[in-house]
Amino acid sequence: MGPEIPDEGGAAPPAVAPRLREFRRRGGFSLEAAARRLGLSPAHLSRLETGQRQPSLPLLLTLARAYGTTVSDLLGERAPERSPVVRAGEPEAVRAGGWTYWRIGGPGRAMQTLRVHLPPGAQQDLVRVHPGEEWLYVLDGRLRLSLGSERHLLDPGDTAHYDSLTPHRLTAVSEGGVELLFVHTLLRSQPDALCLGSGTGDGAVQG
Repeated sequence: MGPEIPDEGGAAPPAVAPRLREFRRRGGFSLEAAARRLGLSPAHLSRLETGQRQPSLPLLLTLARAYGTTVSDLLGERAPERSPVVRAGEPEAVRAGGWTYWRIGGPGRAMQTLRVHLPPGAQQDLVRVHPGEEWLYVLDGRLRLSLGSERHLLDPGDTAHYDSLTPHRLTAVSEGGVELLFVHTLLRSQPDALCLGSGTGDGAVQG
């Protein structure tokens, strides 16, 4: 089992915990099997499902991919109707793991579209590896994108589109953080595809 994914350490919002359990059971996973798939201990996953721990946004993304759903569904966010248009001011801000994000795409799609505010140091040494693709567009601030052994500094108007099987990490360089548009594909990940965490192993990217 790989290194555990950091979370906030506080209590989870009441509605989130039972939905984590619901989606795990809906996928046919026992607690132990899901924990192995996610690289967590069963005790850690149990604390998330009982509301004793609050998942960060990176962990919510990982849970959503593993269960074949979206962060919006895990949080119980439902659009009143399936409209192709999301009006300015409609999405509500959600905070998790230091990130603030707004769902700006429709539910039930093959891609999830978010507007994200990333404060300085929010991901620290967290490196993510999973099947699929990610695309981002920097709206404001300066972002450091680590892709394998490469480092890229992105300014407003810059974009990046990459295979998310490449170990990657997002870090806000600007003092006030970074605003970005973020799109990722929703794929059910294999157990060894969710190698997330910090450290100095071969898969970790050092910033």
